Amino acid sequence: MKFCSNCGTQLDDNAVGCAKCGQSVVAQPQTAANPPVAENAAAQRPVSQLKTNRGLLKFILLSIVTLGIYSLVYYSSISTDINIIASRYDGKKTMHYCLLFFVITPLTFGIGTLVWFHKLSARIGAELARRALPYAHSFGAGTFWGWDVLGLLIVVGPFVYIYKLSKAMNQLAANYNHVG
Repeated sequence: MKFCSNCGTQLDDNAVGCAKCGQSVVAQPQTAANPPVAENAAAQRPVSQLKTNRGLLKFILLSIVTLGIYSLVYYSSISTDINIIASRYDGKKTMHYCLLFFVITPLTFGIGTLVWFHKLSARIGAELARRALPYAHSFGAGTFWGWDVLGLLIVVGPFVYIYKLSKAMNQLAANYNHVG
């Protein structure tokens, strides 16, 4: 299995070019002066490994034990991780969750939180699609509005959203840890 050195798309082993961005993937002859390293490997190599162990049960249990403090840590790590993963491709920056929670939410009477989650979910969905990951069709801004907001009517909706958010971020983080 190989990946495009330009956009990170998964390629067939016998592919000579990336179908998504057109980058040539023809193998160069290997010599002592020309080791088999991708052109942009240094620029794409992750500086550190991102967490891939987010989950609903962990979120619920640690939020109860810490009286809600873990939920701040959870969403803060997601806002930081999506900036690490996607900023160089989409040129956007997601606001840190603590700033949102302590400053923006009280000033906007909660509307800022809705906007933040909408943009975060849309950005995660777009990055899943850009990386052609299998969960791309299942997550986006509609997931937030459907499960987190309207799902309040059936009580378990926000939990479904957290599960889907965890799964999407775990896939993105794993792909980033592997490809960059």
